[in-house]
Amino acid sequence: MFSSSFFYFFILLLNVIAMFARRDILSIHDLTKEEIDYVLSRAEELEVYAQGAGSGSRGNGSGSDSDLLGGKILANLFYEPSTRTRLSFEVAMKRLGGEVINLSSPDMSAAAKGENLVDTIRVVSKYCDIIALRHPKEGASRMAAAFSSVPIINAGDGAGQHPTQTLLDLYTIKKDGLLDQLKIALIGDLKYGRTVHSLVYALSLYGAKLFFVSPDALKIPADIKADLKEAGADISEYTDINEVIKEVNVLYLTRIQKERFPDPAEYNKVADTYRITIDLIKENEGVVIMHPLPKIDEIDAEVDRTENARYFTQAFYGIPVRMAVLYMLLSKRK
Repeated sequence: MFSSSFFYFFILLLNVIAMFARRDILSIHDLTKEEIDYVLSRAEELEVYAQGAGSGSRGNGSGSDSDLLGGKILANLFYEPSTRTRLSFEVAMKRLGGEVINLSSPDMSAAAKGENLVDTIRVVSKYCDIIALRHPKEGASRMAAAFSSVPIINAGDGAGQHPTQTLLDLYTIKKDGLLDQLKIALIGDLKYGRTVHSLVYALSLYGAKLFFVSPDALKIPADIKADLKEAGADISEYTDINEVIKEVNVLYLTRIQKERFPDPAEYNKVADTYRITIDLIKENEGVVIMHPLPKIDEIDAEVDRTENARYFTQAFYGIPVRMAVLYMLLSKRK
């Protein structure tokens, strides 16, 4: 005989899946804290599949195959360069038994002939069950969602949002047991860094203490800071990493994004502002170091070999997290 607690959990599970079915994920604002928690829990369950059936010595040795999304097709539409996001979406879909079609170079598509994004979305949404879209224009994914017949996942829109990156960042922090006691320094390009723009909103839901470290020219946008203050977030701003290194348990580095600067001279003024070195982390030997990648010169190569570095594991976690998102958006679609 099933207990009442089992039935409560089963009904809760059905309600959460129903909430995700036939939805777009365009911004971290589209998810409640409860829904984020569910994604993270589901990702943990799916991580064994993310290792793959032949993972062996490369994974945990317990990988296996899945057919949870057999017969489903993901379209990756990437109008900006990407390695980790595009490939992890592709691997996630294939690990779930689905198929993937790719547009990885606009120069090789009808966009090179002048086709607009709306027409592309109208057509491609007839070819697939879900679309992951990366585009240089902020708000492009929201516009695409208005014309798509299938769910849209925002895989990064200019300096806007990158919600699945936020989810894998939270998953990484959770795996270290820090999500409920987080003191995090967000360092580097806080003005243009869309990963930070998504992440800080989610962290505010967990009561994190946020230390913003950036050059004056790359401070967190005023509207985001105002939103965080209104939500009661504990925030402070600095220009020097040394002022916060002993106060935090996570350093979240971001690349100074040359491609976002309208004036190259302005980029050159701030390009080499921050660098994480072995000597710096000796000031806080237990600190966790994260980075959404790619990294350029902001982390010394010697740091890669330390127990503090999480960024390569962080990149792997994009697979189970995106598996969870794909599954929940597609599992109820006919």
